[in-house]
Amino acid sequence: MSGAVARGPHADVAVERLGEAEAAAELAWLAAEIARHDRLYHGEDDPEIADAEYDALRRRNEAIERRFPGLAREDGPARRVGAAPAAGFARVAHARPMLSLDNAFDAGEVREFVARVRRFLGLDGAAPVALVAEPKIDGLSASLRYEEGRFALGATRGDGAVGEDITANLRTLDDVPAALEGGDPPALLEVRGEVYMLREDFARLNEAQAAAGKPPYANPRNSAAGSLRQLDPAITAARRLRFFAYGVGEASAIRAPSHWELLRELAARGFAVNPLARRCETVEAALALHEEVEAARDRLGYDVDGIVYKIDRLDWQARLATAGRAPRWAVAHKFAAEKAQTTIESIAIRVGRTGSLTPVAHLEPVAVGGAMVARATLHNEDEIARKDIREGDTVIVQRAGDVIPQVLGVVAARRRRGARPFVFPETCPECGSRAVREEGEAVRRCTGGLVCPAQAVERLRHFVSRDAFDIEGLGEKQIQAFWERGLVAEPADLFTLAARNGALDPPLEAWEGWGATSAANLFAAIERRRRIALDRFVYALGIRHVGQINARLLARSYGSLEALSGALAAALDPDGDARRELLDIDGIGPKVADSVVAFFAEPRNREALAHLREQVAAEDFVAAPTDSQFDGRTVVFTGTLEKMTRAEAKARAEALGAKVAGSVSARTDYLVAGPGAGSKLAKARELGVAVLDEDGWLALTGA
Repeated sequence: MSGAVARGPHADVAVERLGEAEAAAELAWLAAEIARHDRLYHGEDDPEIADAEYDALRRRNEAIERRFPGLAREDGPARRVGAAPAAGFARVAHARPMLSLDNAFDAGEVREFVARVRRFLGLDGAAPVALVAEPKIDGLSASLRYEEGRFALGATRGDGAVGEDITANLRTLDDVPAALEGGDPPALLEVRGEVYMLREDFARLNEAQAAAGKPPYANPRNSAAGSLRQLDPAITAARRLRFFAYGVGEASAIRAPSHWELLRELAARGFAVNPLARRCETVEAALALHEEVEAARDRLGYDVDGIVYKIDRLDWQARLATAGRAPRWAVAHKFAAEKAQTTIESIAIRVGRTGSLTPVAHLEPVAVGGAMVARATLHNEDEIARKDIREGDTVIVQRAGDVIPQVLGVVAARRRRGARPFVFPETCPECGSRAVREEGEAVRRCTGGLVCPAQAVERLRHFVSRDAFDIEGLGEKQIQAFWERGLVAEPADLFTLAARNGALDPPLEAWEGWGATSAANLFAAIERRRRIALDRFVYALGIRHVGQINARLLARSYGSLEALSGALAAALDPDGDARRELLDIDGIGPKVADSVVAFFAEPRNREALAHLREQVAAEDFVAAPTDSQFDGRTVVFTGTLEKMTRAEAKARAEALGAKVAGSVSARTDYLVAGPGAGSKLAKARELGVAVLDEDGWLALTGA
């Protein structure tokens, strides 16, 4: 596992200094990079980076989304769980998604979590909110399905919606009862928990690996994951895996009124429940448990990387529901990051997909919290000057809070004589074009545009990335090779590669590292992507400010690529109806509107898009049916809601398949008006839009 982490196009810019365009580009990169690490971690049990580096990626993404909520993306990690199941096991669709958790890194963020719960539920600031605090086990999530009290099916989390059938392997665990204890079992009970390995068993496993001349495993988590997914259950049985139950998925009946009582019921049914779990009447009591467990973590015998806090009342959990990939009623409070001292060997400049120049410190490798760190972000030229960072300096490095490990400061007393201040380049190191810094931005950008190799390859890499066209076997290395040989200059070229292969000298299958099978597999993977969902198509274009969320909003609002293209062409008129309709989409603000209109108006983009459409069909957007009368309807809320918060109302409407808009127009189907409704109510009446009060809305939605 490498301690070096790739950097986004604006990793040089602190979150509070990001402009909106930079934030959108950074979120696009983060979405693809985190998805790649999810696939390595959950799908292949072969992570490239340590948990702290992964958490840092997630933390930067969350910080940017908090600062720019309108840029939050459908493809972002907040709306995605794990990775797709790997080959070798049957697929299992989870009746209820196996969600991941949002993270908190300090006490203030935990208190804000509770405050958000209060705001969402409309609770008084003094109202008690009891939590259940449980150690966050560093293992592999699993689901155990019991039918009529008997263990019937076991599965991994996978991508949250679909996992792998590992029933035979789970049967070998002593902590997984073959039948529920306690009598009167429910007809259906799905128990969820974490499979893990004790450190002493991990040590024995590595001793056996060494004795057999095999490489050691990296850590107990990877060992547990690899052991659980052995095709031979006998190997799993020999690995001495354990299981802690932490919750329930699908169930025919749940008698417990609270999460704490649910854990007690699971224990009575024969499951191991972590003995350190505690019901806490206050957030301060929960934070105290975090402090206790962090101090004792080295003595626990198994790996714990934080504490999970869950709202105790199950009825409140149901009301809070989920936001993307994570429940609103739980948060993981991670343990503190570690720091170390090392030396900066050199400072290099990396050019990102959007032309940003990012300074990176190449370090004398140092162990920080169990992982080797060899690079760290220096953010931008202002940060280098502010901290007076020079090549050869001894610096303090921390693995938390940013996309890659960051340099916190210089140990001035250890600076070598003659060390010179770093001079930031004014030309692009990739293509030699002028690098300029626009007013109000902290980053310099290459002006080379289409001629800059760094940007060309990054644009193509984004196009084939997991949440875009997701072309298997076509990563950055392959894109780079194709680009350097002049085979691929724009996305459409990928889809003519097979037809041109016969004329290549030599053909792809004769290249080093390739063969007939790998070339055929690549061409087949490309061929499978000749039809693609409209929202993925739009996202793949790499339009600034348009991540997965906004791509999906555009696809859902216009339905087809033809309608979208026509509407955006008409939206060139800033005062026309098309521009107003674009801005009326909830979540599409002026910056996004300007960006997407400009993209489709640019002649070179239109030419590349025309080439692509000759090769690829973007399928019309069809929303998943909800069997709701609000499916596809547009709803606007105005005035004061008294029986639920605005956030809860919006979440409920979207769950029913409705589109929530910010203003009333001829496309609005319902206006829900509370006390204090003003101009929106008048506009709705003028347009003949159906108007409901809050009680009418609740009655109509069955809430």
